[in-house]
Amino acid sequence: MPPEALAQRPRFLKTPDAAIHLGLSPRTLEKHRCYGTGPIFRRLGGRVVYAIDDLEAWAAIGTRRSTSDTGSGTVYPARRRPAEA
Repeated sequence: MPPEALAQRPRFLKTPDAAIHLGLSPRTLEKHRCYGTGPIFRRLGGRVVYAIDDLEAWAAIGTRRSTSDTGSGTVYPARRRPAEA
């Protein structure tokens, strides 16, 4: 990327833009936020924003090479996680 493009790239995204970046609906991202299963977010004043690096790090947790690859982590669905026994 040319240096000019990097300078204009936003550092934080609001929920609708973050959802587009991840390929999710804004409502799904809101549910992830409520259940604590989503990417790290920040509250700036009354706004919720996501750092692009945090979105990409969260998505990278689900990286797999094949269906049998257990990977290094799990991206949970946007719902309450069952209590672990």
